[in-house]
Amino acid sequence: MGPGAQEQRRDVLSFYMLAGFAAVMYAVPGEWIPALEPLRLALLTSGLGAGLMVMRRIGKAEPIFFDGSRGIALLAFSSLAFCSVAWSVNPEVTRFQGVELLKLTAIYLTLVNVITSPKRLAVVCGAMVLGAIVTSIGVINWYIVGENMVEGFRSRWVGVYADPNHMAMNMVLVVPLAVAFLARKSTPWVFRLLCAVSAVLAVVAIVLSHSRGGFIGLSVAMALWAIREKRRMQAIVLGTVFVAGLAVFAPKSFWQRNETVAAFHEDASAMGRVYAWQVASRMSLDRPLLGVGAGGFRYAWFQYAPPEAHRAYVAHNIFLDVIGELGWIGLLCFLVFSGGAVGGAVAASADSEMGWLARALSASVAGYLICDLFSGYILSAHCYVLFGLAASAHRIAQARERALAVGRQPAVNTAPVATWEGSGHAA
Repeated sequence: MGPGAQEQRRDVLSFYMLAGFAAVMYAVPGEWIPALEPLRLALLTSGLGAGLMVMRRIGKAEPIFFDGSRGIALLAFSSLAFCSVAWSVNPEVTRFQGVELLKLTAIYLTLVNVITSPKRLAVVCGAMVLGAIVTSIGVINWYIVGENMVEGFRSRWVGVYADPNHMAMNMVLVVPLAVAFLARKSTPWVFRLLCAVSAVLAVVAIVLSHSRGGFIGLSVAMALWAIREKRRMQAIVLGTVFVAGLAVFAPKSFWQRNETVAAFHEDASAMGRVYAWQVASRMSLDRPLLGVGAGGFRYAWFQYAPPEAHRAYVAHNIFLDVIGELGWIGLLCFLVFSGGAVGGAVAASADSEMGWLARALSASVAGYLICDLFSGYILSAHCYVLFGLAASAHRIAQARERALAVGRQPAVNTAPVATWEGSGHAA
């Protein structure tokens, strides 16, 4: 195998590692298969993916693509988080969060460097859809068994899915992707069937979590996908089927919990959010530029909380969490990054070849950010993978547009053209 073929092979292996990471991110086998726990499969696959990508760049003397303003803003954001150890209220926690953010930044940059074709984009999205089946089954099984419930009735699972709200928002981003594969005629029928199963199980898992933010995020994501999908009637029919199923099969406790939104003053969970938002506001007023340090929100809680707030909560809003922990400078970086990902997915939706998947990604991003308005998890791998896929879709669409523009240019004939001067008669 020659050097060129070896470099190409490395790139392929890096892509396979990313696809594996996308599946492991949902299936989390190390959390429920004890023999796999020491392998740390998520770290292994993501680390190998990033390492192989860098090796290929070094081997071909190529620069690493930093994704323009989006990538630079993310690098600045994660660097600021790491540097906030210097002024943090809890330097040890901040150091851990800074390192984790740098890891997530590496995953994002690997995605935008390796996913360079519509096929690769579809494979990674498909891996997430299939992996989510395992998560949903775990959530549903825990609900049936009736153990380890939050508040006695809210289902969850293991690892990062132990929080019902976090689990629900991570399942929200899968549903538009699964439905998009299902609605596409060229999708193999076996995979379409698996996508239908994944979408249905994901909706069931969201319902069993009793997450109000998850329900709102899912509704927004599916409505946006149906409105923007070109085969609108089919999209509306699919959306109606999901809504009808939700209305028929959702347990009574699900509707009862959602009805408490109108009387949030009597709901401890809702009031916890109100207190958290007040704390974030006071942090911003006290430390407007740089905040209290990455991960320091809960540790600075009692310094800024009202007297009636006797329990420390997370920020319950990713933007308020950022502004409380990293100030307006951190928020500006995060807005450039997240806004660029949203805009990239929307721009890629017009692409003739992969617009169907880009539209699903834009719906997933919208639904996920809606959930983040009520939850807020800066250290969520799902967030950076989703934004990385949106940015990759944008980059692929831009490359295709440039290639088509070059193809439309008239050919320039550079060969010399014989000309005759004078009257045309021999001298």
